[in-house]
Order: sequence, then C-alpha cells, then structure tokens
Amino acid sequence: MTTITRNGSQGLSVTFLWMAVLFNVCLIASNLFASKIFMLWDWCVLPGAVIIFPVSYILNDCLCEVYGYRKARLVIWTGFAMNFFFVLVSQLVILLPGAPFWEGQDAFRMVFGAAPKAAVASLLAFLAGSTANAAVMSRMKVADQGRRFGVRAILSSVVGEFIDSLIFIPLVFWQAGTRTVLTMMACQVTAKVLYEIVILPATSAVVRKVKAVEGIDTFDENISYNPFKISDI
Repeated sequence: MTTITRNGSQGLSVTFLWMAVLFNVCLIASNLFASKIFMLWDWCVLPGAVIIFPVSYILNDCLCEVYGYRKARLVIWTGFAMNFFFVLVSQLVILLPGAPFWEGQDAFRMVFGAAPKAAVASLLAFLAGSTANAAVMSRMKVADQGRRFGVRAILSSVVGEFIDSLIFIPLVFWQAGTRTVLTMMACQVTAKVLYEIVILPATSAVVRKVKAVEGIDTFDENISYNPFKISDI
C-alpha cells in the first residue's frame, strides 16, 4: 500500500542511498567522457558525456517524484560537491611529477585535465540545470495531482537540459562563433531529451517499483524552492 506523503517527511532509505550514489557516479563519469568529442550526420557535434549524463536527469526525476524536491535538492548538492572534489583532486594528481619510465602524462592530462573554465562552467551548469529540473518536476506534480508522470518528466528535462546547455556551451565554446554555439546547444538538448523519451517506459517502471517498495508518494506542498536550503530535508 502506498502512503501519500506531504513534503517528504519520510526518512532516508537504502533505496534512496543507492539512487543517490548512482547519481553521483553518472556525474563524475560524465566529466571523464566529456573529453571524447564525436560527430553525427556530419554536422551534429556532441561530447561523449551525452551517453551517460541524461541518466542523472532520469535519476533526478525519480528522486523528486518519489521522495520530493527537498531530498532531490540534497542529492544535487552532493553531486556538485563530489564533482568539485573530483576536479580538484584530478588537478593535484596531474601536478605530481611522472616517473621517468612513464609515458602517459599527456594522455592523462587530456582525460583528467579539464581547463579551469570548463570545470567551473560544468559545475555551474549542472547545479542550475538539475535544480530547475527538480523544481519544475515538483511543481507540476502538485498541479497535476500526481498524474502524467511522463509529461512531467520530459518537460522538466527540457527545461533543465536547456539551462545546462545555455550556461555551459557559451562559456566554453564562445570563441567558435554564435552559429556553432547555437548548433551545439540544439544538438545537445535534442539528443539528451530524445534519450530520455526513448527510456521513459523504463523510467516509469522504476518509479512505480520504488514507490511500491518504499510505500510513499511525495507531494511538495508549501515548501521552499530556495536551492540553497540544503539542510531542509
């Protein structure tokens, strides 16, 4: 039997922790995969991160749908903190002197040595996009009285992915020109949203299963959507 929970007053479960851990892994893996750039149809340029980054938005939707905005916000901030820690440690390891017989310094720097500007842009874009995604998902759920999960999941992702791309791509690739920047933004948002549409049946099944296992279905009523109120869970 599912309990309708208002404002996510339930505790943090093992299932929640597993989803939070997977969310963080997807984000850190995205940082690594982003160094691989590939092209589709001779005009659509995409980073390798597009393969796994949308999974973080799918998990964000699941967390917000089941546990509520406040707990999704907590997971988003842990993702931000772990990404920052990963980027910081990566830079420190790059600075370590390589052994005389080791020839992988250039390759290591290419994979782990994202430019500071790109790292900062990535962190800010993720934080803004993921928070917007969760807020839209939460507000629409209350307005729709829990109906139309698929519509809410896609629309919230469109908003989140657009904000993410709007911050990251212009900051990192502004020198490529307006037309290239707009093309990259359109490609990334389209590819990520299509990814989520294709996998929506699986996402919906996971949400139903988690709700059944946890016995909860959270509606965020009269809560603060301030993204910085991390302690409010």
